[in-house]
Amino acid sequence: MLTIDKIYDASKVLKEVALQTEIIQAQKINPESEVYLKTENLQVTGSFKVRGAYYKIHNLTAEEKARGVIACSAGNHAQGVALAAAKGNIDAVICIPSGAPISKVEATRRYGANVELVDGVYDDAYRRACEIQAETGRVFIHPFNDEDIIAGQGTIGLEIVNQMPDVDAVLVPIGGGGLISGVAFAIKSLFPKCKVYGAQAEGAPSMLGSLKSGAPVELPSVSTVADGIAVKKPGDITFQMVHDYVDEVVTVSEDEIATAILALIEHQKLIAEGAGAVTVAAAMFNKVDIRGMKTVCLISGGNIDVNILSRVITRGLVKEGRSASLTLSLTDKPGELLKVSSIISATGANILGVNHNRSALGTAITACELQVSMETRDHEHVAEIRRALTEAGFQIVH
Repeated sequence: MLTIDKIYDASKVLKEVALQTEIIQAQKINPESEVYLKTENLQVTGSFKVRGAYYKIHNLTAEEKARGVIACSAGNHAQGVALAAAKGNIDAVICIPSGAPISKVEATRRYGANVELVDGVYDDAYRRACEIQAETGRVFIHPFNDEDIIAGQGTIGLEIVNQMPDVDAVLVPIGGGGLISGVAFAIKSLFPKCKVYGAQAEGAPSMLGSLKSGAPVELPSVSTVADGIAVKKPGDITFQMVHDYVDEVVTVSEDEIATAILALIEHQKLIAEGAGAVTVAAAMFNKVDIRGMKTVCLISGGNIDVNILSRVITRGLVKEGRSASLTLSLTDKPGELLKVSSIISATGANILGVNHNRSALGTAITACELQVSMETRDHEHVAEIRRALTEAGFQIVH
C-alpha cells in the first residue's frame, strides 16, 4: 500500500531530474478566493508526468531494465517515460493515440523512444501496449494505475504543503486519476483539513461517473480539447484513492476550458494545455465553493499544439464576448455598408471582416445578407451594438 514515506522517497529520487515548480498568485481568476497556481506546465518535459515515470523506472531491477519498457500515453506520460528511459539507457516503446498533438509525438521521439501511433484514444493505445507487453516481455509503465507512479505524482502534494502551509483547497485535474491520487494522499496525510477537489472535462467524466456508480466504469467514448485527461476508464487503485481522499469531483465545459487557457495567457503569461487548465476553469466558474479560501490550482501541463492553441484562443474570445459576428439583412444599394460600419465604429468596436452574400435563400431579390465579424469588449458591448443597429432600422438575422 502507498505510504507517505514512499512519497518522501520519491521526492528524494526526483531531485535528480524534476524541478520544484513555483506557486504564483493569480489575482484575476476568482475575485472571491485567493487563487494561486502550481506551475507544473513549467516542469521538465512540460508536464508533471515525468515525476511518476522517472520514479517508477528508477525502481526497476537491473533485469527489468534490460527487458525494456512499454507504455501508452496521450503524450505527456510518453515524454516522461522517454526521458526516464533515456537517462537509464533503457529501450522504450510507447503507444500514442493517432490524434495526439504532433508536438507531443515529436517530443517523445526526440527523447529517443520508439513511438507507435494507434488509431483511437488513450484506451485504444493502452490495449495495443498490453499486446506488445505480452508479446515481448517488456515492463509495462502504466500512466496512472500504479503505486510508484502515484507516489511520484504525490511529490507535488508535498511541495504544495511545504510552499504554502496555510493552503485551504487544492484543485487537481483528473484523467485516469494518478495525479490526484498522489496529491490528495500526500495532502490529506499531512494536512487533513485541506480540501482536495478534482476537475474533469465534461466530454470525459470517467472518474465522476465511476464515483456515482460505486465502481470503475468505462465510458463508450470521450471527446475533449483536454486530450491529456481523455480517459474512458479510471484504474481500480486510483478510483479507490479518489473515493477515499478527494472531497469532490466536478466537470467543466469546452468553452470554460478555452476561457481558462485564454485567461492564463493574458493575465499570467502562462501557456497551459486543456488538461492543465481544467482546474482554473473550475475556479473561474465556481464549480466548487472556494469563497474566502486560499486555493491552489494545479496546472498539470503546458504541451498544447500551436494549431489547437489558436482555435482555443478564438473559442475563449467568443465565450467572453470579445469576438462576435452578426448577420444582417440589407437592401442592396449604395451606402448601406457605410451606415452599418459607422454605427459599429461609434460603439467602439473594431470590424475585423465583412462578407456580402447576394444569393442567400429566404432574402428578397433586392436584398443581401451582410456578415460582420468584430472585436468587442464583452457581451454587454455586443448587446449595445445589436440595439444600435436595430434602432437604426437594420434587421439582424442572427
